[in-house]
Amino acid sequence: QAQLVESGGGLVQTGGSLRLSCAGSGRTFSSDNMGWFRQTPGKEREFVAAILWSGRSTGYADSVKGRFIISRDNAKNTVYLYMNRLQPEDTAEYYCAAAAADTWYTTSPGAYQYWGQGTQVTVSS
Repeated sequence: QAQLVESGGGLVQTGGSLRLSCAGSGRTFSSDNMGWFRQTPGKEREFVAAILWSGRSTGYADSVKGRFIISRDNAKNTVYLYMNRLQPEDTAEYYCAAAAADTWYTTSPGAYQYWGQGTQVTVSS
């Protein structure tokens, strides 16, 4: 059974950094575009960043551009999200997701077929 499992969330102070990981299992995700989304209670899931299956292209939400970096290691079936200069408004549940290669470039959650269970990031002010 294909699964994505996020890790690396936690509590951090404003201005701090975290690295989220998303490990795939049950199938290879090396041919999928991967994305990170986040969600807070009562709000819709919000696009954060995406990376092309090959790793040769990335995209970011304006709110995180210049602070977050998405990367992937296809040999490890893992995607990362490096989050720097974190702000309280970055507090959310973070999810990774996989989409078919022909969906590049999309920020829509509906385009992603596989989802992880989420990892909580809390930024204290």
